[in-house]
Amino acid sequence: MIFIPRLRPSAIPINMTKPILEVAHVSKSVTDATGTLDILRDIDFQLARGETVAIVGASGSGKSTLLSIMAGLDTPTHGTVRLAGEDLFARDEDARAAMRAQYMGFVFQSFQLLGSLTALENVMLALELGGRPRARENARSMLERVGLGERLHHYPRVLSGGEQQRVALARAFVVQPAVLLADEPTGSLDKASGERVMALMMDLNQATDTTLVLVTHDAAISQRCQRRIAIEAGAQVAVG
Repeated sequence: MIFIPRLRPSAIPINMTKPILEVAHVSKSVTDATGTLDILRDIDFQLARGETVAIVGASGSGKSTLLSIMAGLDTPTHGTVRLAGEDLFARDEDARAAMRAQYMGFVFQSFQLLGSLTALENVMLALELGGRPRARENARSMLERVGLGERLHHYPRVLSGGEQQRVALARAFVVQPAVLLADEPTGSLDKASGERVMALMMDLNQATDTTLVLVTHDAAISQRCQRRIAIEAGAQVAVG
């Protein structure tokens, strides 16, 4: 395990007396010529600052749709999501995008790195888009924290899958998000690389007090989280 020193707390003002994220009676349905399909049905839970939470369920259960709604990328048919006490869906798309930039980070199964940029430049870009100071210095420091200090100037095509996902982690955490949403973050990795990525993610969660939400079908990964929210056929069947 790589030691990660505690990072400077986020400068984003957050009301610590409220949940950082509230999913309030969210349902999602789509209708076509064959009728109405209920993708999610009355999902309701709250997350505190710094929690680690796994959203689990079989393929097609609605996990990724729920994650998209939590990010404000998809809209619910009923219910809402509150981020730092603010109703995401009381805002237009541009305002929701601004809230994502301020409060959220993302890690995907497919890494989503820009192939024309080096590891350092991929991480710097997240800071530059948010107008953060000292982008190069902070990006370098975060890449060193995830064990890639000697790979700063390498392009994604010459990095292994595990290294690419560590770049993605550095990019997500460097902006010190209040919430990080990860969709099957180890799904494209071999077991050893996946375990290292998960260890780093948990260490960064502790160092930054970021709320970590993982969508996974991997029982071993879900057991590393403090809580589990189980989705079955679009319904919330358990919160633990």
